[in-house]
Amino acid sequence: MTTETPTGTALTEHARADSFAALDALIEAVRVLPEDAVGEPSGLPDWTRGHVLAHVDGVAQALARQAEYAARSERIAPYDGGVEGRNAAIEAGSTRTPAEHVAALAAARERLAAAWPEPGSPLWDAPTSYREGPVTGCLLAWWREVRIHGVDADLGIGFDTWDDELQEHLRDFLGVRLPEGVVLDDVAGGGAGTDRSAPGGETVVSGAPIDVAAWLAGREPARQVRATRDGAEVPLPELAPWPSARR
Repeated sequence: MTTETPTGTALTEHARADSFAALDALIEAVRVLPEDAVGEPSGLPDWTRGHVLAHVDGVAQALARQAEYAARSERIAPYDGGVEGRNAAIEAGSTRTPAEHVAALAAARERLAAAWPEPGSPLWDAPTSYREGPVTGCLLAWWREVRIHGVDADLGIGFDTWDDELQEHLRDFLGVRLPEGVVLDDVAGGGAGTDRSAPGGETVVSGAPIDVAAWLAGREPARQVRATRDGAEVPLPELAPWPSARR
């Protein structure tokens, strides 16, 4: 099982601020949606926009309550009913109207604002049931979820909203998806044409950092991400599953 580890205060506070900015942008995008637009396809297979929005709401509620229970020195599963309960809640919430989605996401925002500890609080290191890690891990998970699914909702929010800190975090967190013998090009800002020889015949995946982060997250990048081995281009490797978490 993957374990989240505490991070520095600077990244924690950045993740907290940027996740609120991401949620605010999503709420405003939903606010102007036509009534029937939530039923249209999203960027995720078999999910409508409504499914994505219901999932974002569910993740927010699940991670907020991790912080709430941790503040009382208690622990609880992220979702009532486990994976089945999570999936049922997404299906039920997917049929909300745009106004109902806005209300749900706004309520989730208020809950998160109340649940996250104050800057510098020792409660950031309090243990939770989410990945058997601390509250900081819950915040970082929420940051990933709201930024990634903000793009998935197909509401005009793009990968360009992923700042350098998030891109670096995604590369670190999702690097475990790389098969053995595959490495990421560590040239800062390396474009699709970057070519670097790797020792021992390793496969090197290269591209603009934001596109590599999107590829690691299982999304179609805006520009080419390529793989080379011994100077020759090879097919991109198949990624391992997303890092697992207890539900």
